[in-house]
Amino acid sequence: MDLRGKKINFLGDSITQGHGTDYRFDQMIADETGAICRNYGIGGTRIARNRKPSDEPIFDRYFESRVDEMDPDADIIVVFGGTNDFGHGDAQPGMMSDRTPDTFYGGMHCLINHLIERYPTSEIVFITPFHRLFEENPAGDGFKQPGTYAPLKLYVDIIREVCEYYSIPVVDLWKNSGIQPAVPKIRELYMPDGLHPNRAGHEIIASRLTGVLKSL
Repeated sequence: MDLRGKKINFLGDSITQGHGTDYRFDQMIADETGAICRNYGIGGTRIARNRKPSDEPIFDRYFESRVDEMDPDADIIVVFGGTNDFGHGDAQPGMMSDRTPDTFYGGMHCLINHLIERYPTSEIVFITPFHRLFEENPAGDGFKQPGTYAPLKLYVDIIREVCEYYSIPVVDLWKNSGIQPAVPKIRELYMPDGLHPNRAGHEIIASRLTGVLKSL
């Protein structure tokens, strides 16, 4: 696909919003390809709906609830989330059969179906979370409710599985970004705080994503 003039909506969390960088991956794509990139990232937000209201109400603006706020004429929708569901969400991972936003599986299904209804002829692409420095396999922490201690890789696997069900392309940053912040040199170069990529990290997102978008 020639991306020049294509309208791309980016739905995501603080990484999409640009926390940790002065030059975001969507801006890089716009500058490189001539696409019209519109950013709908909100820091702290999740794909699933929390059971208990968050101390920061904006965190509870889960992705599916924001679909109708995006411009309706997008040619492509890029969704980048999941790390906050692991990090401080209290929704259970759930099961593939779930169809409410109260589990992560269900949140994925609800989000994708809403996107299909609103953008029936548009391309949809998901991006998986990166690895993060903070514990990826928790035994429990102060944010989660009992019974929700699932490893981050499970959320990545759910994104892959649900997208495969709908035949939606996935940019797999967990597997193919080259960024593992547990390695000190990698963290220094690409993800100084262990969670949010810097400009160099955003260049990797832009490169991986552009390759997929051009292949559509």
